[in-house]
Amino acid sequence: MPIASTQSAATPVTSPDAAPTPRRRTDLLVAVAALALAFWVTSGLWLDPNGRAITVNSSDQAFFEWLLAYGGHAVTHGGNPLFTNLINVPDGVNLAVNTSITVYAAAFAPLTYLIGPPATFLVILTLNLAATGYAWYWFLSRFRPAPGADPLVRSRLAAAVGGLFCGFAPGMVSHANAHLNWTAGWLVPVILWRVLRLRRPDRWLRNGMLLGVLVAVAFSIAAEGLFFTALACGIFLAAWALDPGRRAEARAALPALLRGLGVTAVTAAALLAYPLWLHFLGPQRFHGTGFDARIHAEDIAAFGAFPERSLAGIAGLGTSLAPNPTEENSFLGLPLLILTVAGLVLLWRAAGPGRRATLRALAITAAVFTVLSWGPQVKWFGHITDVPLPYALLEHVPVFNAALPARLALVVTPVIGIVLALTVDHLRTAAPRTAAPRRSGLAWTAGFAVALVPLLPTTLLTIEREPIPTFITSGAWRQHVPAGGVLAPVPFTLDVLPDGQRWQAYALAHRQGEFAIPSGFFLGPGGPDGRGRIGPVPRTTDALLFDVARTGVVPPMTDADRAAARSDLRHWNVDVVVLADRVHGAKFPVHQPELLRATTDLLGPPQRVHDVWLWRVQ
Repeated sequence: MPIASTQSAATPVTSPDAAPTPRRRTDLLVAVAALALAFWVTSGLWLDPNGRAITVNSSDQAFFEWLLAYGGHAVTHGGNPLFTNLINVPDGVNLAVNTSITVYAAAFAPLTYLIGPPATFLVILTLNLAATGYAWYWFLSRFRPAPGADPLVRSRLAAAVGGLFCGFAPGMVSHANAHLNWTAGWLVPVILWRVLRLRRPDRWLRNGMLLGVLVAVAFSIAAEGLFFTALACGIFLAAWALDPGRRAEARAALPALLRGLGVTAVTAAALLAYPLWLHFLGPQRFHGTGFDARIHAEDIAAFGAFPERSLAGIAGLGTSLAPNPTEENSFLGLPLLILTVAGLVLLWRAAGPGRRATLRALAITAAVFTVLSWGPQVKWFGHITDVPLPYALLEHVPVFNAALPARLALVVTPVIGIVLALTVDHLRTAAPRTAAPRRSGLAWTAGFAVALVPLLPTTLLTIEREPIPTFITSGAWRQHVPAGGVLAPVPFTLDVLPDGQRWQAYALAHRQGEFAIPSGFFLGPGGPDGRGRIGPVPRTTDALLFDVARTGVVPPMTDADRAAARSDLRHWNVDVVVLADRVHGAKFPVHQPELLRATTDLLGPPQRVHDVWLWRVQ
């Protein structure tokens, strides 16, 4: 298999790390380093998990908190964790085509009930970052292509450099802005490990079943990431197998690999039968997304740019080349690109045919995903040109049409991490101890420092978010909403106005019972050309109140407006309409006094209950 070829025959057997530092101590140090970095990145939220939100993406944070509360509630109450009628009444939401993180919701349900959805969200986010760095370290330092063979790298320092880079690279830190799916990068080395194990002819059944379970878990946490991982494995293995010097080895491993993949497919299909049916054939499904692939493609210049949340970024070297702060998927910096190329050249020159096949496959994989991440047309420093790119042939292909091309750049990160680990390993194990190599070693050390120090992550930006009203936290809502009833928060819940789902999440996690809400933050049908969109297609009343919340302008209300409001409330089967004193806007400040005046003009005088204004709907 390809990983077997990464060790040079001339490389000494004993790592310089092995004697002075026991393995367990090194493992512990790397684990502590990974946890420390993860806590550092998320430290702004740890100051007050229930009262602070991620500045640039409080909407996604509220959505994942809701998923944890709803998923845990569904599992513990015998509900359907993949379809809900608690939001977007009366149509409901197909969570199988959203990022439902079902495994996380079920596994962390006890913690969600104990400390609440916001704190559980923060625990998972922090563990995701730490586990990703440590899982890559473990893979690099432990994976052996065959019993008795050397690991991928023998220097624990090399494995730590590669692993921690993968865990805290710019793309990972960027997605730490509330994405529990994309920060679950620990799944990738675990899946890769199991894929490479499929070649063993004596364990293909067991290995295939284990990989099938992992595929099911990964699908429930990050389906888009699973697709990218599978695509990357396919490209890497194909590039390696087509090397003239490795074809015989590839042919020998192919039968066991195919048998194992067959078992994987059967196991995953059995576990995912219902989610896949719901995803492709269930109600409220959609195909493709409403996101423009040209906008959500990686700017070519972004690969050499520095990310905002890094030492270079806070020094003023960051750029605005990403479509939003959560999508800095490359932003590797020019020094790191130069270092990676230099590392590949160094490794290539010292490598035998087997290692060169692996290096070639790594380079091809990185090149393919780099070009595909550029999207359907060339974008350079924010300017979208008319120059077509290969992704234009794929953007309407099923599965590809549901992915954002810019995120394909995330696959380049572990490739660079592996190259960095192999380079450090070579420098520490292969170079003879003479004056000239020592000077060369100092130059490489300086190169690593120049490339990696500017990318050291800084903490995520956080803000104070509006508290959940006492009307909800005290359970007083149950006196005004019948069992299974509908509570309509004003303004109506959307991605930029997430309070309604935050209220729901609190009620579910604190065992108060259920209330449904109109609208919501989710992906559903109704987008252009039959694709998906965020939230439902707006009706007259929610569109009107959204404009008031955003602009603060209250238009004159007519009898036609009031009739439309009554019709919309009947459509949603609303029992009460509620406006809190403080409303959280994820992208703009909400004009609460104007909302109170507009809603009163539509529905009549409200009733004051605790810290909310309430309108009863007849």
